[in-house]
Amino acid sequence: MGINIAERHKLILNKLEKQGHVAVLDLSKEFNVSSVTIRKDLKLLEELNLLFRSHGKAIQINPYTHERTVNEKEKLHQGEKNKIAIKAAELIEPFDSIILASGTTIIEMANQIKSTKGVTVLTASLNAALIVSELNDIEVIQLGGTLRKSSSSIIGPFGEKMLSEFTCCKLFLGVDGIDIDFGLTTTNTMEASLNQVMIKSAQKIIILADSSKFGKKGFGRICGLEEVDQIITDSGLDDNYRNKLIKLGIDVLVVDTPTIKTEHLQ
Repeated sequence: MGINIAERHKLILNKLEKQGHVAVLDLSKEFNVSSVTIRKDLKLLEELNLLFRSHGKAIQINPYTHERTVNEKEKLHQGEKNKIAIKAAELIEPFDSIILASGTTIIEMANQIKSTKGVTVLTASLNAALIVSELNDIEVIQLGGTLRKSSSSIIGPFGEKMLSEFTCCKLFLGVDGIDIDFGLTTTNTMEASLNQVMIKSAQKIIILADSSKFGKKGFGRICGLEEVDQIITDSGLDDNYRNKLIKLGIDVLVVDTPTIKTEHLQ
């Protein structure tokens, strides 16, 4: 006697929780039903926000992230961002010339920067520029261009042209998604384009990203992971993901944070 729909759905979700993903063809064979039936099962479960369908399979969470305002983002993963920002600020040395990109983790980093002799900060973030401008011994250069209101940051060709006139030793870059195969992404294509020029203008690329960003994809691709020198993240990062990054030659700095299940950006 075969199992009913409710039992099949429960078994699918159990398998998904254990494996992280399930394939339509595998489920079809296991339950001895058609692929059409399994696709209907997955569609129903997706409508209930219990999984996310993708190319003949289903995964637990939606890998695509959408744009949020700075005010929305700053309320998410505050503890993790604070620890990441503190560690990032410690990497600034006397007479460094650095680029601060944009985003809430970059703003938090600006709050953690100390007066350091001879440092020049070039930034797309209006908030970061205002914060760092209060410090002694630090020169601030604000990029010009179009204001992206959702992030209070500069984007566009004017900022890109200005950036091309500089070379800096370190870039501190926040992103919306990090995917092993697809690389670094953000939700805005013009911001992605500006970030690409930042990467060309810096000798060392340092990514600030809490663990919720891993396995995510934004609309605009910035670059592949081969461009990245260092990633600073929190202890919520999966060990398997961390090992893959290390194999790619990336230095992964993990800051300790409370083991609290955090909300994924979706």
